[in-house]
Amino acid sequence: MQVTEAAAAGAYLAWWAQAGVDCATGEAPVNWLRPSPMPRAGQSAPSIAPIAEKPRTLEAFQQWLATDPAQPERGWHGQPILPTGPAMARLMVVTDMPDPADVAAASLLAERAGLLLDAMLAAIGLARGDIYLTSLFLSRAPGGMVEAADLGVAAERMRSHVALAAPRRLLILGDRTTRALMPSNDSRPADALRPFNHDGGTVPALATFHPRLLLGQPAAKAECWRVLQSLIEEDHP
Repeated sequence: MQVTEAAAAGAYLAWWAQAGVDCATGEAPVNWLRPSPMPRAGQSAPSIAPIAEKPRTLEAFQQWLATDPAQPERGWHGQPILPTGPAMARLMVVTDMPDPADVAAASLLAERAGLLLDAMLAAIGLARGDIYLTSLFLSRAPGGMVEAADLGVAAERMRSHVALAAPRRLLILGDRTTRALMPSNDSRPADALRPFNHDGGTVPALATFHPRLLLGQPAAKAECWRVLQSLIEEDHP
């Protein structure tokens, strides 16, 4: 096929049009390196939305979790399951997100996983009403999968949450929760208390298996029991 000069010229012009060049020259020269002009006296600069201040009390923080439209869970279906339990509890328990059974019950760690958690707590002299219970994400993500950016937001949010809840100790459940909240380069044994850094300082923390994993892998209960024993020893030195 022979390409005429007219066809070649048309293709050339079409290529530049696709690149955004719609004329050969402008009416006036443009200095593309010139900085943006400063606003004149009496002329206000473009407005920037103020950064929302973090709530300073636990009650206000819980209300913020429930109503703030910027929370990552707002794009998911289902009502949020809010934290339960007293401030300054002997133990704060953090899981990753509600399981399907939790969503149906509108309560964290329901059904079989909840019964196992209750047994774990009873082994260290505690009941469900004694602990402050919450999750990284307050509702269940589609398919249980979350974006890395949302995980980072939830982890930073949890540091403020722990500071306001002010528990004596922290128990982190599940691999995903542990990776989000605890450093992976700590060489101490899994059953050793480690400092968890939060907005107000640190709190002794332990990480162990989520009850959902223990239900499917009973052999892991022995290691979980060693972790719980560390909590007992911390309470009774």
